[in-house]
Amino acid sequence: MRINIIGAGLAGLSAAITLAENGVKSNLISSMQSERAQSVMAEGGINACLNTMGEDDTVENHIEDTMRGGVYLADNKAVRGLCENAPEIVKEFYKLGVPFQTNENGIVQRNFGGQKKKRTAFVKSSTGKMLMTALIDAVRRYEIEGVIKRYPHHVLQQLHIRDNKCQGVTVNDNYTGESVTFGGSVILASGGMNGLFSGLTTGTTQNTADVTAMCLENGVELANLEFVQYHPTTISIPGKRLLISEAARGEGGRLFVVKNGKPWYFMEEKYPELKNLMPRDVVSAEMVAVTSMPECEDQVYLDMTGLDKSVWKSRLSDLQEQVLHYLALDPAKKPVPVSPGIHYFMGGIWVDTEHRTSAQNLYAAGECACQYHGANRLGGNSLLGAVYGGKVAARTAMKESAPDKQTERKNVQPYTEASPAFRDSVSQILGNHLRILRSENDLNQALAELDLLQNKAANPAEIRLLALAKAMVNGALYRKESRGAHRRTDYPVINPDCQKQTIVKNTKVFYREINQL
Repeated sequence: MRINIIGAGLAGLSAAITLAENGVKSNLISSMQSERAQSVMAEGGINACLNTMGEDDTVENHIEDTMRGGVYLADNKAVRGLCENAPEIVKEFYKLGVPFQTNENGIVQRNFGGQKKKRTAFVKSSTGKMLMTALIDAVRRYEIEGVIKRYPHHVLQQLHIRDNKCQGVTVNDNYTGESVTFGGSVILASGGMNGLFSGLTTGTTQNTADVTAMCLENGVELANLEFVQYHPTTISIPGKRLLISEAARGEGGRLFVVKNGKPWYFMEEKYPELKNLMPRDVVSAEMVAVTSMPECEDQVYLDMTGLDKSVWKSRLSDLQEQVLHYLALDPAKKPVPVSPGIHYFMGGIWVDTEHRTSAQNLYAAGECACQYHGANRLGGNSLLGAVYGGKVAARTAMKESAPDKQTERKNVQPYTEASPAFRDSVSQILGNHLRILRSENDLNQALAELDLLQNKAANPAEIRLLALAKAMVNGALYRKESRGAHRRTDYPVINPDCQKQTIVKNTKVFYREINQL
């Protein structure tokens, strides 16, 4: 038995290692090497209740913070599994050599947004890179043994789904133009939908959203596409947004806007308990609100000038280097101009608590899947969700795996992709209308503009991408409330009747009760 994994970031590596530990072989298929995966870019840390900071933290606290941060739209059973397994996952990484910050009490943990306890283990602001390095080394050992077989520079060309059963994949070698068909079960770990927002996101646009679009095309259910997280502290650099990690605020960074000529630390005044560490959806919405006030200037700043030199040296040195490089500004000496940027997709491929999709023998994990985060993700839960989700998906696939067929290799036409110009057109429409604050008029205008692109779609990849963009907008139209990262100016409050998942199947949109098949 050999299981196919699409994607070689944290979720894909975690799935491959879990399979290998149980003697199950896998094909690890990715468009690029793991060293370039989105997971490498995660900065701030990974959450787990280790209770090393003397704050009497508990797993129940972690569960409640995650559910509250997601405005109770996440699956409680899934979140419980995530949080209960988090301490062991972090300890496993420590044993693998990840150089977490430590002291005499063990692994040091920092404050992160939406959490009342210090719960985020970290390696300066390069945690994702360190976790990936550990798993890449672990995978190489299994590669030598032939248990894991890597297929880098391969992209998914076709999902073979018939009668709602996944029977395998065809992938295309970007170097040779040759296609390879693998039978058997498939785990998707293809990352978020950054390719719908080129130039507007902190994530890599190598995560093209094509895999998610193929799922939609094949009748696989998607969920909660309207929940797009805008990270409050990003800066514009050529081609994308650069993340200023939440770690900066966790260490004491403060947001302000100039009001009537003086700095106004608005988060501290409006939210005296968590202050600048409110959940990201709240902070981003407040930034939009204050910069719209006539007495305020239209720029928010992140003030880190009060941080000790020791903090910069031991915890934020790489963040300082990034800001110096891109802005020619030392954040230890001057406030940094920041604005919200698209950072994470809570929605994606629908999965149940065992990471099954709506198609048999097809599983999904990591940011491409809709799990754990509800209406808004807490910082520090993404790395955790990817690792844990990969483990769960692998365990489920092992139990239910379909027989794999003989590999077929043949020359085919080169794999067609959406052109950069077409992607830019889609991105501009979504960026203009699927904003932090949105309304029915905005969303209908987005659909009208996407419809005008229909005749310009020149290949199957562009047709699929357009369908996914419309599904995202239709999900936002269907949810007539404001919850987490989805904020409607025409429906400004939470509607208890909408505490359900938004499901998109083909062109149909409907609600499903949470944790209901």
